[in-house]
Amino acid sequence: MVNIGDLPEDILIDVLCLVPARELVLQCRLVCLLWRDLVDLPSLWKRKCHLEGFHPRAPDRNVPDWRIFYFLSTLRKNLIQNPSGEAGFNSWEIEDNGGDQWKIEDLPGNHGREFPHPHVRKYFVTSFEFCLKNQLVTLKDHGYWDQLMDEVKPDIVVKDWYAARHDCGCRYQLWVELLSADYIVLQEFHPEDVVIEQWSDAVWHEVSHTFHNYPRGVRHIIFRHGGMDTQYWAGWYGIRVTNSSITIGPEVAE
Repeated sequence: MVNIGDLPEDILIDVLCLVPARELVLQCRLVCLLWRDLVDLPSLWKRKCHLEGFHPRAPDRNVPDWRIFYFLSTLRKNLIQNPSGEAGFNSWEIEDNGGDQWKIEDLPGNHGREFPHPHVRKYFVTSFEFCLKNQLVTLKDHGYWDQLMDEVKPDIVVKDWYAARHDCGCRYQLWVELLSADYIVLQEFHPEDVVIEQWSDAVWHEVSHTFHNYPRGVRHIIFRHGGMDTQYWAGWYGIRVTNSSITIGPEVAE
């Protein structure tokens, strides 16, 4: 009677590629020396990536570890909840709520422009005094274990979109911090405020930053943004923000 151990290695690899990744590492790898060696093969994880549709944007030679690439690809998503206000202010903490306070409006809004991506339908807008909101992301809650963050240090990519009304000037601020387990700041991205003059083109702008090779110990990320108008007009004439994102790991081709 033939058992699975009698299969040629290439056929066995094909079978193992169909096993869920956690079971491969935690169970199959412990069966015997042969299975351990096969599960550790980069070619197995590369094949598993391609079978499940995880294709790197960069050439294969830029993937140093296919197993890590696989796990990062399965975890990859926007860690910011409710990035465009579809769920009101859920998941956001309001730090400053000046003037007539934060508001959510439908795109394109008065004296505004359409957003480049059709799935984004709303935005947050500020008032005539400073408005600031934040969202705290705890990495373990999204499956990013401590050893991964300390040894692999996958890229952390932060993006945000902002725009002004055509008829009013405004100020935009972004501040992102990588925090330790006890909320000590290990690294930050805090560019200069953007000031947009009155009678601008009202086009949406994307700001992006990638954290590379950051210190060990990153366990949380806090994302803050906001601003105000510069005319001090009652209502909601300040900076508009939407489609915020935090993603971890290499970009995956769509």
